Amino acid sequence: MADELTIRRLSSFSDIDAAEWSQLSGASRFGPSYNPFLSHAFLSSLEESGSAIAETGWLGQHLLLEVEGRLLGAIPCYLKSHSRGEYVFDQGWADAFGRAGGRYYPKLQASIPFTPATGQRLLVRQGEDPAMVRTILAEGLRQTTVELGLSSAHVTFLPEEELSSLTASEFLHRTDQQFHFLNKGYANHEEFLAELSSSKRKNLRKERRIALENDISVEWLTGSELTEDIWDQFYAFYMDTGSRKWGRPYLTRAFYSLVGERMADDILLVMAKRNGRYIAGAINFIGADALYGRHWGCLEDHPFLHFEVCYHQAIDFALSKGLARVEAGAQGEHKLARGYQPVTTHSAHFILHPGLRKAVSDYLAHERREVEHISAYLGEHTPFRKGELQRREGEEFDG
Repeated sequence: MADELTIRRLSSFSDIDAAEWSQLSGASRFGPSYNPFLSHAFLSSLEESGSAIAETGWLGQHLLLEVEGRLLGAIPCYLKSHSRGEYVFDQGWADAFGRAGGRYYPKLQASIPFTPATGQRLLVRQGEDPAMVRTILAEGLRQTTVELGLSSAHVTFLPEEELSSLTASEFLHRTDQQFHFLNKGYANHEEFLAELSSSKRKNLRKERRIALENDISVEWLTGSELTEDIWDQFYAFYMDTGSRKWGRPYLTRAFYSLVGERMADDILLVMAKRNGRYIAGAINFIGADALYGRHWGCLEDHPFLHFEVCYHQAIDFALSKGLARVEAGAQGEHKLARGYQPVTTHSAHFILHPGLRKAVSDYLAHERREVEHISAYLGEHTPFRKGELQRREGEEFDG
């Protein structure tokens, strides 16, 4: 069978059959591991909207593993001319390599553009042997880097179980940290708050009350409620905040129309309203077992409104739907006080140049120790009552 296997590179998702893609684990709309960012609908919308294309520094180089035309596995992958929109920062590596006379860009980036959410990167067709397919895909990614004469390949926000296939193909392991809300079977938000220390519980109740002062109300919009008028209003929030944060927002207005048309049931907009008009909102994507918070924006500033719209409302929604967790995006230790816990994220990096590889390897060894130390420290300073988190985890393990 190995003699019949081929890996193709395609530059556009429009050339990938949507039905075949949906057979990949994690991309199947009705699969137990469904991740909306891996769906054909999401990835094709990024390209068709002009958000992730060659002109913006994201040239598709998607790897498809096939046997006699049948898709066995794939890697969403891009040829990058910069390091923006990735949330795993390697600009320092690029600068150092450039000062030494090397050329860091272009590079290969196996990721979901503009999306710091963990999900499968070595995608395997349901029913196939995951270890075999991942091994072939990892080696294919390494060989592609060599054949194209690139400096490096980067696989970001991958699940830990994919690491061994990549490290076997000379990829280096990197860790970082995010903050996720973990649903321990809470019936509602009050049951969750009951597990916090009294002072933290009091502070969060006060914070939520203040956020909705000045006659502010909050609505959840999904499915058919996501009209073009709603997208116009949300895009105004996105442009205002994105322009201040990044200088140039990554996503085009057309992207929201496309995902609204193709995957509206997988989207939750949390919208704040005052005096009959929406003044702020946050977009979330709904997976099989998680709610993924992405970005927010506002036209009016109100105390704690950002925390309410992005974090508290996300917990409310996740609990109402029985979702296992809320992933609230990159960075943000302020999430810790709101019941989000430190979680380690993973990436893998193949560096072709021996000197750069050695320098990066040494740096990552130090960085992994620092991430582990910081995560342990933060884990001891959650708002949960002393011993409550450990008790919950023990019950779950014993069961």
